[in-house]
Amino acid sequence: MSDLAKTPEKKPSGKSSQNPAGKPSGESTAPGADAAAGPAAPAVDPRLLVREEGFKGYLTEFGRKVRGGELGSLPVVVGLIVIAIVFQLQNSNFLSASSLANIAVYSSGMGIMAVGIVFVLLLGEIDLSVGSVAGVGAAIWAVLQVSNGWNGWLAIGVALLSGLALGLLHGFFFAKIGVPAFVVTLAGFLGWSGLQIWLMGKEGSINTPTGSVVENLTNFYFEDKFAAYGLAVVAIVLYALSMFLDSKRRRAAALPARPTSEIALRTVVVAVLCLVVAYFLNEPVGARGLPLALVLFLAVLLIADFVARRTTFGRQVFAVGGNAEAARRAGISVDRIRITVFGISGLLAAFGGLFLASLSGGATKSLGANNTLMLVIAAAVIGGTSLFGGRGKVWSALLGMIVIQAIQQGLNMLGMASEIQYMITGAVLLAAVVIDSLSRRTQKSAGRA
Repeated sequence: MSDLAKTPEKKPSGKSSQNPAGKPSGESTAPGADAAAGPAAPAVDPRLLVREEGFKGYLTEFGRKVRGGELGSLPVVVGLIVIAIVFQLQNSNFLSASSLANIAVYSSGMGIMAVGIVFVLLLGEIDLSVGSVAGVGAAIWAVLQVSNGWNGWLAIGVALLSGLALGLLHGFFFAKIGVPAFVVTLAGFLGWSGLQIWLMGKEGSINTPTGSVVENLTNFYFEDKFAAYGLAVVAIVLYALSMFLDSKRRRAAALPARPTSEIALRTVVVAVLCLVVAYFLNEPVGARGLPLALVLFLAVLLIADFVARRTTFGRQVFAVGGNAEAARRAGISVDRIRITVFGISGLLAAFGGLFLASLSGGATKSLGANNTLMLVIAAAVIGGTSLFGGRGKVWSALLGMIVIQAIQQGLNMLGMASEIQYMITGAVLLAAVVIDSLSRRTQKSAGRA
């Protein structure tokens, strides 16, 4: 530093003090800066620079994110491609219309349950009760409609509300009483399993009525080709419109926004994916059309994604999961968020239980048991939701469940035993958690955690 900077001139009283560079003392001057230099240029958002560089800028930014540990959905997408190639080489029917439809249908029930788990994991917590809550929901529906002759829709509504109530109860004990979520939901897992057995009584199982709403959840297909293609077109239009409106709002607020060329490219990619799926559901030999189960699963995903990304509640969930104390000091009702999230998990668990009953042909004393809980949690984690809270996407439930069901479908087609399937699924789950841990470590070392 120069001598002049070390011994500033004495300023007359009554006038604003000046630093050696001739600037008001309230303004900072970079060390070693030339006194004759002009005012510093305003900071530019790096995202604007990336977009000004075009696709080269995006490629550079993608590489920077990967090196910094921000992998997003990249690992699971690569994993799906590898799974498809390996099993298709082993069995040419793996990518057939009937096989893909089976993956979609069998992914729906537990995938819906996994959406609820995603919300819980965003809080940095865990819900071990989803399997037993699913069983209770299916049992309540079966007892009310089949055993007591209730209207099917009314029985379904009571079953869903029961799942919501059980989830809210878990959240109350966790948020208000202070019992760890692990303990609360473990107690729920045991207690609600007993309630499920008691509700089923001596029957042991109650078959799904033919033509009932629950039976149609996984057995109904829209055979008209317009349904699949129409849904694809609607999805494409909504995706493009949402990006266009978001870009328009950001420009109006003088924030970085996607250029029209990027919106067009993203829309084309999504259009290709949607139309290819619609083609495989409609055209090949053995195709049955669009499964109702897939439509309902996608509807749940869209609603949950909107809540998580576009509402105040969703932003508060991420805030609480990132740092609960900071969220509390910011005025967020942490207890309310926690209770509500566990209520969502219970509601979606009961809904998923109805899908499981549809697939198995009825409600049983063991519905939701065995490996249901593990597969649901594994789907959320494999799809990219962090176990440490505050990071993840609702769509990870779809990606993770497709990975699990694709593995099971492929191994079934190869005649592998169930124990082999469990070991491979466990290895995939471990790999996902390892990737998540390494990603967080890389982000911390890069100063981006």
